[in-house]
Amino acid sequence: MSSRLIAVLAGCGAVVAGIVVGLLLVAPSGSDPAAPDSVTPTSWPGSSRPVPVDPDVAAVEVVGKAIAAAIVNHDATAFGKLTCVQQSSADLAALKRKWEAAGKVSATVPGPPSVGGDSATVTVHVEGAGGQKDTPFPLKKRDGKWCVP
Repeated sequence: MSSRLIAVLAGCGAVVAGIVVGLLLVAPSGSDPAAPDSVTPTSWPGSSRPVPVDPDVAAVEVVGKAIAAAIVNHDATAFGKLTCVQQSSADLAALKRKWEAAGKVSATVPGPPSVGGDSATVTVHVEGAGGQKDTPFPLKKRDGKWCVP
């Protein structure tokens, strides 16, 4: 196995681990995923911001909102489609279980992304019964498409 492939796989694992840790930090302790929660998803703040002129900024915002939607909906498959490297079904199933264990959360993209060349960062704000967390997601442009490395 090449060292580049190992580095890419390690990077993907680190991103997924970061997401899981972030969600566990906002999950209520001892939460029951089936129990109703008073936290409801909030609307996207995009309507209060001007439309980005740079197509890369707009594309990164779309990916950021898709990440937030995947988190809110506990949709690991949708998140997997946003990654640069295909994730294993076992990894996606584990991510889904951890998101479901976190219970109901809201997620938004509170501000514009930072874009520089073929790299970008978009911050996703997640709130749940256990608190809130801002997680910066690094993105890379691969074959004209923005994805989570």
